[in-house]
Amino acid sequence: MARSPLTLAASATAALPRIAVVGAGPLTEHAAGRFDAAFVRLEDGRDAVVRMPAGEDSAADLAAESRALVALTPGVRALLPFRAPEVLGECGSGAARVLVVDFLPGYRVDPAHLPKGRGIATAVGAALAAVHALPPSIVRTDGLPVRTPEQVRDDVVRLLDRVEGTRRAPDVLAERWRRAVESDELWRFESAVVLGGATSSTFLLADDGDDVRVVSALEWAGLSVGDPATDLRWLASAPEAADAVLSGYTADAARAPDALLRERARLYAELEFARWLVHGVDTGDDTVIDDAVALLDALADGVRGDRIVPNAPVDLESAMAFVERMPEPGTVAADTSMQTDTYDPEMLSLFIATERDRTDSPPDSADSPDFGLDGLRHPEETATAPIDITGWAHRSDDGSPVPADTGSPAGPDASDQDGPLEEETARASRAALRWWGRDGSTRLSSGG
Repeated sequence: MARSPLTLAASATAALPRIAVVGAGPLTEHAAGRFDAAFVRLEDGRDAVVRMPAGEDSAADLAAESRALVALTPGVRALLPFRAPEVLGECGSGAARVLVVDFLPGYRVDPAHLPKGRGIATAVGAALAAVHALPPSIVRTDGLPVRTPEQVRDDVVRLLDRVEGTRRAPDVLAERWRRAVESDELWRFESAVVLGGATSSTFLLADDGDDVRVVSALEWAGLSVGDPATDLRWLASAPEAADAVLSGYTADAARAPDALLRERARLYAELEFARWLVHGVDTGDDTVIDDAVALLDALADGVRGDRIVPNAPVDLESAMAFVERMPEPGTVAADTSMQTDTYDPEMLSLFIATERDRTDSPPDSADSPDFGLDGLRHPEETATAPIDITGWAHRSDDGSPVPADTGSPAGPDASDQDGPLEEETARASRAALRWWGRDGSTRLSSGG
């Protein structure tokens, strides 16, 4: 049962032994029921927020929040263009821990309601870039988690092993995720300071004339060094605003984001379904397992035929290896592998709905390749009967018909054209072979 504001206010007096609490009221937070929270007014006129964990499972998160906020020294806070809560007092441990921080005003916007275009979306993107630009030393100095790209990748591999061990995830998703993990290109990124799973509702906003700005950031429990894409996985639940968020992020980033940042964010978003399944199996909760399986099935339908990692450039060695692996002529199985990211029920349900809308709607012409085939008719529009050419004949200059010559080539130079054509073909073949071996590492011969 949730604690009342009065109960929390009484607990706050233990964390603030020399400051009296003169008022208390309810506080609605985006904490998914993990914490009990209340707004309190102190005798010195300050407003504060008191939190206690709702259970043992969330006690570690509240302890991590306190630790992260303490790591944000005045020097570190000066590097941020917005405020972060300051710890006013704390006491207790485990499920009895009490944390009191200063109250920060502002409003939040959930990912599902984030408008597209400049404004809130770009402001949130810029705020995330500011966090990722913090010096990693602040995390290492305080003993907070530090993950290298190799460790991040290994974590995903272990998760996939667990998921496949349940035998409840669709094969098409398992193959899709494995392909992503095995792509070296996907994991070429530089670790940065991250919030460990931020969303647009992590940030408090304020209107500034016709503009909107981020005034503070909450939810610091996941502060660590890791993959910047973990703070962008929520973009799967904000498809309309995703481009604007990334635009704001790139414009204010201290360094250029890696090329596949968005693809990894998508992967992490899809893997949230996988974590939910593993959680259900670990706890033996059949309701959670059934829910996770339904989500995974819907996800599989939504991403069918799609890939997380775009096709990588093929070098000569890879091309030759591919040729050697080609099967003998016959039936070739089509590749239907797929790929996508972590568990937030609201975010992932919206993601599935978005994918369903995408697959049900006609492709966007702006995203579809143009093969210049618009003027061609479908095969059924043309007849397949033999063509009658009995009435065809050459015409002389005065328009009179001239019998067609069906015995010899069309003219005296026709036989001479084969030689130049063959030479041109040979030259093109040699040029292509030289292009494949242009790095000098492989010597190719035309066979002549």
